[in-house]
Amino acid sequence: MTNAWHVLVTYASGFEADLAIARLESAEIPAMRDSNDTVGIFGPGFQGATARGVSVLVPEAFVDEARAVLDDVEATDAVEDESSEG
Repeated sequence: MTNAWHVLVTYASGFEADLAIARLESAEIPAMRDSNDTVGIFGPGFQGATARGVSVLVPEAFVDEARAVLDDVEATDAVEDESSEG
């Protein structure tokens, strides 16, 4: 197994990517972001949508575990959304 980093997911904004990274790091999964050389619509530091998105990368050894963490978060968010509608 190599120490290569793999793109786990790409989000439209840096803010979403930062949230995912925080969730992964809280599960003790190393993660980093690649802003894909974007500056953002309103200049450097802008956290809104970008043309190429912001990728979240994790080491190869953590890919499956990282996917499970983010899938659990999305499933929990969906359940909370459904319960707030009713």
